[in-house]
Amino acid sequence: MNRFFRFVWRVFGPIFRFFQPVSVEGLENLPPHGALLCPNHSSNWDPVLLVVSLPIDYRLHIMAKDSLFRIPVLSWVVTKLGAFPVARGNSDLNAVKTAIQSIKCGDNLLIFPEGTRVEREGDVPAKGGVAMIGIRTGAVLVPVFVDGKKRIFRRSRIIIGQPYQPSYTGRHGTAEEVQAIADEVLRRSYALGKSE
Repeated sequence: MNRFFRFVWRVFGPIFRFFQPVSVEGLENLPPHGALLCPNHSSNWDPVLLVVSLPIDYRLHIMAKDSLFRIPVLSWVVTKLGAFPVARGNSDLNAVKTAIQSIKCGDNLLIFPEGTRVEREGDVPAKGGVAMIGIRTGAVLVPVFVDGKKRIFRRSRIIIGQPYQPSYTGRHGTAEEVQAIADEVLRRSYALGKSE
């Protein structure tokens, strides 16, 4: 990762973790490269919590909503931290190409299957894009549970599950298979939070 990322991780990571303690389970399940991390999404803080909880040298790109990139200074910061924009609500081919390229270069990608924040499991169905990117790159999908209850000084949980290699027919699977794969990885992410 670049020097700016390392600086932010070392300086602001401990501060963030002080105010928002987090326990992380399953770090051993993280593939070193070429993986799609697929967490549930309940808070704007989820990406930050995940980034500061993973090892500093874990090469990670983040698919993030394009509104974060409209303010020049914020755009510069989040880009330096490994994020790239996706226009939600329509097919953003540039974002898909960037995602595929990051996986093919050996990096990992953080993508929220729901595509937006949700309060409860099942409020929003998984988007098929996460499965399509996995199929096109051959990447494994890693279910990740992020605790939804984030309060200052209250410990949150991140649970990283076993990598999931989906099966499908043909080169790119059918539309039904793509949606079923996306649904399954999201189901696995939520299931991690229920297994105690």
